[in-house]
Amino acid sequence: MEDSERIVSGADLPQEKEKEVSLRPHTLGEFVGQKQLKENLAVFIKAARQRKEALDHVLLYGPPGLGKTTLAHIVAREMDVRLYPTSGPAVERAGDMAAVLTNLEAHDVLFIDEIHRLPKIVEEILYPALEDFNLDIMIGKGPGARSLRIDLPPFTLVGATTRAGLISMPLRDRFGIIMRVDYYPVEDLHQIVMRAALLLEMELSKDGGLEVARRARGTPRIATRLLRRIRDFAEVGGDRVVDRDLVRQALERLEVDEAGLDKVDRLILETVIYKFQGGPVGLETLAAAAREESGTVEEVYEPYLLQVGYLQRTPRGRVVTPLAYNHLGISMPGEEGKKQRTLFTDGDQ
Repeated sequence: MEDSERIVSGADLPQEKEKEVSLRPHTLGEFVGQKQLKENLAVFIKAARQRKEALDHVLLYGPPGLGKTTLAHIVAREMDVRLYPTSGPAVERAGDMAAVLTNLEAHDVLFIDEIHRLPKIVEEILYPALEDFNLDIMIGKGPGARSLRIDLPPFTLVGATTRAGLISMPLRDRFGIIMRVDYYPVEDLHQIVMRAALLLEMELSKDGGLEVARRARGTPRIATRLLRRIRDFAEVGGDRVVDRDLVRQALERLEVDEAGLDKVDRLILETVIYKFQGGPVGLETLAAAAREESGTVEEVYEPYLLQVGYLQRTPRGRVVTPLAYNHLGISMPGEEGKKQRTLFTDGDQ
């Protein structure tokens, strides 16, 4: 692997992407939110540097868009080492992983995104590499085959996943540092939005930034995505200052409501309410009725709906809560609810 492929940095990217990359914090000091996680990680990094050792292996898990990839890059920068990024689906064969591991230098960081999607045969080659820093390779086939052991330099594996429950216990047990990345409170998202507006050279009012933060579903990635689209509306409309009213108008056009729900979120809730009498309904049935992939429903939309209390998981399936009925302005089950369900079903045929 060439040096130019080993680490992602702003200098390596085309000019037009520099501003996009600059929205990411580069140090723990710049990283907003996740206070306990950040403080603990700072201690672990400082201790490893003082001992002149590689940082213990780190597993970051939580919903998408909360900064797991950003934290992996920050770990490499704080340790002052190179970062080798890859992903579980990209490493299909044991030989691919062996090639990556043998290119690592002392204390380097190997980042595997969506680590729960590593093939079993690839996962097994990682076990001795993570525990004893050596690699066992079989040479030849049949009776003449022999095992070759290659020593590896001490390195750090940073794994990120949205599905921690799908990681096998033998792999999970080899991580010395396991951290959950949670949704962000509005106050932290407000700081992130105002920082991003400054970097994007937007004149965003504080109340406008707060409105974006309130509707960003506790997720920095969504907050910055909405901010970019609001900037488009402001520039095309000739508005120099982006205030709360302009933000609301833009988000209304983007179909993002007061609670941060978008068109698909509302479709999922309305599908459960009108087609399945509020639930319970199984994931596969719900996904088919809403015309979405079951994985997309489970990994992208459902976590936030569960977090805000609009959806519940039960042993029998998904159930919509009274909070969701109130938010959508739909009457709870009854005579009026039956009428609404009939109208919805008839109109969908």
